[in-house]
Amino acid sequence: MFGIPADKLFYVLPLLLIPILPNLWSIWHIFRSDFKTPQEKMAWLAGSVFIPVLGGLVYVFWGRKRAKKVW
Repeated sequence: MFGIPADKLFYVLPLLLIPILPNLWSIWHIFRSDFKTPQEKMAWLAGSVFIPVLGGLVYVFWGRKRAKKVW
């Protein structure tokens, strides 16, 4: 797979998954939280989806503070 030997894939896979985790968490958190306006919620969601790694990190550092928990 992509020129990586099968025995080394076990070590490379976590390095590929680590950048995805903040993005997945941010999408989950956006759906579970409420924002001041629906447009703000959709903007954060669009940023997390269409700008994967950077959008997720920006939401983790700035967006989650703007969210109101609905749980």
